[in-house]
Amino acid sequence: MENEKLLKQIVNHDPIRGAGVTRRNVLKGMGAGAAAVGAGMALPGGLSAAERDLAMLTWDGYVDPRVLDGFTDQHATDIKYELHTSDPDSVNKLRAGQTEIWDIINLNNPWAREIMWPENLIVELDRGRFEPYFDKMLPMFKPPYKWAMSQDVQHLLGVCQRVDTFDFVVNTDVISAEMGKDEGWDLFNNPDMKGRYGILAYDNWNIMHMCMGAGLHPFKMKSDAEVAKFEETARRWINGAKMISDDFVGINLALINGEIDLYFGGGTYTVSAARLDGLDNLYHVTPRSGPAEGKGGINWIELNSVVNNPTLHSKAFDWMEYILQPDSSYYVGTAGGFLLPVGQLSDPAVLAKFSKEELNSFQWDEFDYRIEHAVEYDVVPDYNKLYDIYTAALREKT
Repeated sequence: MENEKLLKQIVNHDPIRGAGVTRRNVLKGMGAGAAAVGAGMALPGGLSAAERDLAMLTWDGYVDPRVLDGFTDQHATDIKYELHTSDPDSVNKLRAGQTEIWDIINLNNPWAREIMWPENLIVELDRGRFEPYFDKMLPMFKPPYKWAMSQDVQHLLGVCQRVDTFDFVVNTDVISAEMGKDEGWDLFNNPDMKGRYGILAYDNWNIMHMCMGAGLHPFKMKSDAEVAKFEETARRWINGAKMISDDFVGINLALINGEIDLYFGGGTYTVSAARLDGLDNLYHVTPRSGPAEGKGGINWIELNSVVNNPTLHSKAFDWMEYILQPDSSYYVGTAGGFLLPVGQLSDPAVLAKFSKEELNSFQWDEFDYRIEHAVEYDVVPDYNKLYDIYTAALREKT
């Protein structure tokens, strides 16, 4: 009965169901360009940027009422927002002309530097105003931080906040954390694990992780022989899975109930709420080693940028500075009842706001280890080819 109570708490904490957003398909559709058009959010006719609400296209961390209400109280400006269905979908909305709708966009590592800035979809930030905030962030963000800068390192494109790795999750009552780290992705290659693991069906992450399991660097172009190795691994892993679901609450329940012993992809993003409710045996593992420059983990960050809107809201840059303040940083890091590290945790004023239990929920004591053993998330250059193989394997699962 105690487990049943805890499981209900997890469901209540589910950020995906609560926010209606997932990280699936983060790279799918990259080449769709302006042909992909979202429904968007129409502005009232005739209103100037100064009269309308600040408009934000974002992931879920920035729509917590504490974040929104604090800005409204300080700046007398209301905020309208739309949650992403995926990074490329939102990029394609800007490509399709919605730069006239949005003021702020919040996306993962590569999109500002590699896509939005070259395509004139965002504007630069004042380095004198915003770079001092990077000096107060975790050491990995020391300026000039790669993903916040243009490729010529001349233009600041955004500010960083939520950050971690996304790898796999084990039940430490069955598989120790150390075993998970040492075995890494080979756990899923072990024939003894067949029927004992789940797959959290986030397409893009599954493809990157299957590359890791096949001994391939996810972010480098693959030869025909390497693509064949990916296909063999993808089919074997998919056929060997006990369950495949895009509902991480269901995956976590299966892990707790003993239906499975581990799953990929996963991380603090998928287990922090459960851990906060006392289920410390749900553990995010970043492998000690792997085929990506010797690393087995994948490190993602979220970058907030200002859209190249011809009638940009006068408070857009104030928002960028507001979210970096200690209270805002804490609210973003605990948004929606689940928790993630934020770049501002190196600031004692921010760290002090997190309880011991909250820090434990996202395994803060191992954060440096995870980043050290992870390659930075980037564009998968042959994604479309790998995606076709992956989806065919799902359809043909035996």
